[in-house]
Amino acid sequence: MKKKLLAIGIVATVLLGACSSSNEALVISGKPWTEQYILPQVLGQYIEAKTDYNVKYKEGLGEVAIMTPALKKGDIDLYVEYTGTGLKDVLKENSEVGESSESVLDRVKKGYEEKFEATWLSPLGFENTYTLAYTKDKNYDAKTYSDLVEISRTGNMVFGAPHAFYERQGDGFDDFINSYPFTFTKTESLDPNVMYEALKSGDVDVIPAFTTDGRIERFDLQTTIDDLGFFPKYDAAPVVRLEALKKFPKLKDVLNELAGKISEEDMLKMNARVDIDGDKPEDVAHDFLVEKGLIKK
Repeated sequence: MKKKLLAIGIVATVLLGACSSSNEALVISGKPWTEQYILPQVLGQYIEAKTDYNVKYKEGLGEVAIMTPALKKGDIDLYVEYTGTGLKDVLKENSEVGESSESVLDRVKKGYEEKFEATWLSPLGFENTYTLAYTKDKNYDAKTYSDLVEISRTGNMVFGAPHAFYERQGDGFDDFINSYPFTFTKTESLDPNVMYEALKSGDVDVIPAFTTDGRIERFDLQTTIDDLGFFPKYDAAPVVRLEALKKFPKLKDVLNELAGKISEEDMLKMNARVDIDGDKPEDVAHDFLVEKGLIKK
């Protein structure tokens, strides 16, 4: 009788553990700006459509200095990061001019597995890098960053950038100025969702715009080329805790089905719908997945 009760107890424990595991939520997060509100929804809605996993969102948690420790501690399981950010700002490694996307990805994958017990999955298909942008009424006639450096030496030029850009190591403001010796009259620290309006209104003259931001086209901004190759590749890819891949065994294959599915044009359109048209990130993400045939309506 005791053996029978013991067996029943073991079975009950196993079943309870299975139920607990299946009900455990996969926590997806993002940074506090438009693209990073949309991408968690793209990933999360796709995961929910393809698996029975429960998804929980921690929206706009913080910049990379907050996201990396949160990932390591297990406060979040997954978010989309950019390879160049992982390489220079997190791992503190230098990039080589012209270094390939594959090389940067390999380096960050190895580094995160060693230091954070997390890994990088296949890139989503687009790069979101920086481009120095200005309004065309400035008549700067600058095609490259170096052109803008020369112009900055002859007149007033106010630079505006997100708070995080001034704090980043490796690919932030201090290192940037060492490579491109601008003479700015003033620098402004702005919310990333405000700096485009500040540029448009003339409060600042130059900003490090994100290349996938729809406001570049909508505001008819002039962009410039990083002619010295200061910035590395910034390919967007899911970063996930190794423990989460064990808890959710279908996760890796499901997320890798999104590899190459989001083009720069796709991301530009999605960002513009939120920033300019006022649509909700979850609706924009849903429409994208449906339009691409990745999920049903």
